[in-house]
Amino acid sequence: MTKESSQSDRIEKWVRPEIRALSAYHVPDPGEMIKLDAMENPYRWPDVLVNQWLEVIRDVELNRYPDPGARVLKEHLRGAMDVPAESEILLGNGSDELIQMIMMAMAGNDAAGNKHAVLSVEPGFVMYKMIATFLDMPYIGVPLEDDFSLNETELLAKIKEHQPAIIFLAYPNNPTSNLFDEQTIRNIITAAPGVVVVDEAYHAFADKSFMPMLNEYDNLLVMRTVSKMGLAGLRLGLLAGKTEWLNEFDKVRLPYNINILTQASAEFAIKNRDVLDKQTQKICADRELLFNELSKIENITAYPSQANFILVRVAEGKADAIFSNLKEQGVLIKNLNPAGGLLANCLRITVGAEEENNAMLEALKSVLN
Repeated sequence: MTKESSQSDRIEKWVRPEIRALSAYHVPDPGEMIKLDAMENPYRWPDVLVNQWLEVIRDVELNRYPDPGARVLKEHLRGAMDVPAESEILLGNGSDELIQMIMMAMAGNDAAGNKHAVLSVEPGFVMYKMIATFLDMPYIGVPLEDDFSLNETELLAKIKEHQPAIIFLAYPNNPTSNLFDEQTIRNIITAAPGVVVVDEAYHAFADKSFMPMLNEYDNLLVMRTVSKMGLAGLRLGLLAGKTEWLNEFDKVRLPYNINILTQASAEFAIKNRDVLDKQTQKICADRELLFNELSKIENITAYPSQANFILVRVAEGKADAIFSNLKEQGVLIKNLNPAGGLLANCLRITVGAEEENNAMLEALKSVLN
């Protein structure tokens, strides 16, 4: 037996088949390309603010562990994100860690020996299904309607059938960028046997939120992130809900999960939130301009957006070629066509800075002509 085959046999013996079947989450290297694939805020801070921030982190004691509960940061976030006073806050290393913590705490079997399940919609945020797979939890994906709205009848039927421990609903949804009907979500929360996590990662660009409704439902949790506010590099997510739930999730949180530089930087950023708010307003205005321009292009359907990206559908069989041609011209967007289903022939375009949007439009028009 060769060394290679021996290693392969060991992996096959000890690594779960579900994990072996997965592909690692791939993030392409953009190089010098215009990066419109990851829903990032394209704007840096002004120099004067950068200098003030550098003075703050100059005094950070890197030789010490951070505050394990990030208490000061939590209070800043409570005010900035309008978390109700009666609700508890839990922080994660990005929303991904919070999703993982919720699932870790709730994975298990019911009295009949059935594994606790996770339910969401398709298409939706890919990490719900991926993390469920990591933790060996059954995942139920309920297809959206053709207009990307919720199929309430099917959702309620699946909830009744599978009795999911956790339901995730992104609001606005990624990658479709739309807000789901509020009453339908309320009906889902009422019908849910476990918790419903409303993932508001793109709240900064939307005009609605379930945060004020936390006091109405014992099983509602609201998740936010600072990534879309221009702080993606900090990797900071927030979960708000009833203290009883968050106390349980906190038990699986790794110690010191929010590092000292993130805490100091996020506190500083929130104190200067007016700069971030102006950037958000600019992105929302540019989103409408970009949507209008995309809507004028023949053989492209642009879908209205409540996020910082726009989903477009192109002529059948053209998405892969358009994606590749744009990449050759130095513009990187997200090709969703390989996912199939409702995302067949679809591309996702992040709203960038004005010059980036214009360059993308020119490249796109040249590809289609």
